[in-house]
Amino acid sequence: MTETAPPGCPEIDTRLVRRLVDDRFPRWAGLPLRPVRPGGLDHVIHRLGEDLSVRLPRHADAAGQADKESLWLPRLAPHLPLAVPEPVAVGEPGFGYPWPWAVSRWLPGETATVEALADSAVCARRLARFLAALQRSTPRDVPERLAGEPLALRDPDTRSSIAMVADTFDARALASLWESALDAPAWNRPPVWFHGDFHTRNLLTTGGEVSAVIDFGSLGLGDPARDLMMAFTLMSPATRAEFRAELGTELGLGPGEDDALWARGRGWALATGLIAHVVHAAAHPDIAAQTTRQIEQALLG
Repeated sequence: MTETAPPGCPEIDTRLVRRLVDDRFPRWAGLPLRPVRPGGLDHVIHRLGEDLSVRLPRHADAAGQADKESLWLPRLAPHLPLAVPEPVAVGEPGFGYPWPWAVSRWLPGETATVEALADSAVCARRLARFLAALQRSTPRDVPERLAGEPLALRDPDTRSSIAMVADTFDARALASLWESALDAPAWNRPPVWFHGDFHTRNLLTTGGEVSAVIDFGSLGLGDPARDLMMAFTLMSPATRAEFRAELGTELGLGPGEDDALWARGRGWALATGLIAHVVHAAAHPDIAAQTTRQIEQALLG
């Protein structure tokens, strides 16, 4: 089966993945290979045998993820209360495929859903503790290139997106929320790790409980407010309050710090939801539903 490829890249089908695996890692040549459906927007995913997964970036923006995860996830994993991908190898480009690709241990579980977890206070508190642990595990030797951009850099795209969705959402309310986020005091502590793409589709569950966090391609250093996106993609207002209280306690935030973090977090949720909605909603009904909920929940606060 074939995945749509970006310009200049070959079609990413199972035959190509098979050739890459067999050529780069002959020890796995005898293992069965089968595509995982659905894949992600950024990667084509195959399961290799029972214990491994192979992920090939679809586009250049995701091309550095294999190396990033291989370097940092082994250092992070021992400090985190939920499972994360365990890198096994990084494959070199070949056969016309232009980017590094990753082999990791297969993580069991199902993709999290709003229907299953939105009202789970246990899940909300567990995710807050995960973020606090991620932030506490920030090392001193993170390279400057992993520094995250400030929220204000999203201003032009966010304002443009607000104008483009004015027939669907309350543009005045969106603009007001966005202004409040930009006006909120900045993070005044040392920069910390953020996941960077912390939303429902990057959670796995087993036995009805959240068990793993995946896809660390946007891992970076800076303001942790961007990871509050999860509160608006997954949670209800009640469990969002549980999440906020647990995170504030874990981080030792004072009332002013907590209010500022939350205001910026709502801004990140709004900006990422709006931009993804404008870019992907027309072609991907599931993303349309997800981003609509994200925008509406950000408006609720």
